Amino acid sequence: MITIVHGDDTSSSRNYLLEERNKLSNGFILEGKTLSLNNITQILESNELFSNTKTVFIENFLSNKKSGKEFDLIIEFLNNKQANENIFIWEDKQLTKGILGIFTKAQIKTFTFPSSIFIFLDAIKPGNGINLISLFHQTLDSSAPEQILFMLIRQFRLMLGLQSLSIQDSIDEIKRLAPWQKGKLEKQAKLFKIDLLKKIYSKLFQIDHGQKTGTLSISLTQAIDFLLLDI
Repeated sequence: MITIVHGDDTSSSRNYLLEERNKLSNGFILEGKTLSLNNITQILESNELFSNTKTVFIENFLSNKKSGKEFDLIIEFLNNKQANENIFIWEDKQLTKGILGIFTKAQIKTFTFPSSIFIFLDAIKPGNGINLISLFHQTLDSSAPEQILFMLIRQFRLMLGLQSLSIQDSIDEIKRLAPWQKGKLEKQAKLFKIDLLKKIYSKLFQIDHGQKTGTLSISLTQAIDFLLLDI
């Protein structure tokens, strides 16, 4: 069976993939960017002494590979093998229906954030602290504070990157943004002076470090509240 794991909630999708990996002691992990037909053929058609069924985990194959003859041959090969092998394809983004449709009988696992978190992120602008706190607490009804912190860090990292050409080229996630996503983030980033973006991003890093090391003196929710008031 082919299982495609994707979605904008990459933390949850990644955890799911790791759980599946931990169930096995002999799974093959492949990097999609460098995957070749010869490579995958050798793995899935090699003889195993104690097991007939193999499991492979392919990461970021569909989002990194450009369409072409070899890409099409790999897709055809995987479709032909799915009845007898366990094939997991993990992508660090949400795939379109068109891409998902190239696999005829795949099981799709989609991990997405609730819409409330994007309403909250879209409302981020200087001088909007009180409203942001209200939206943040509404978002807590459907998302853990750790997830919201992750998305806040991502939002400010992307805005900071879009404000600085020297940083922008080094952030792969910016390169993968859809034009409408990039345009919206650029418009939002222009509401901030770059020094303020750097200040907020630094504070987010401190909160994240404190949360992970157990040195945060207040709760994560309170820390984010105080941060939002400073925006």
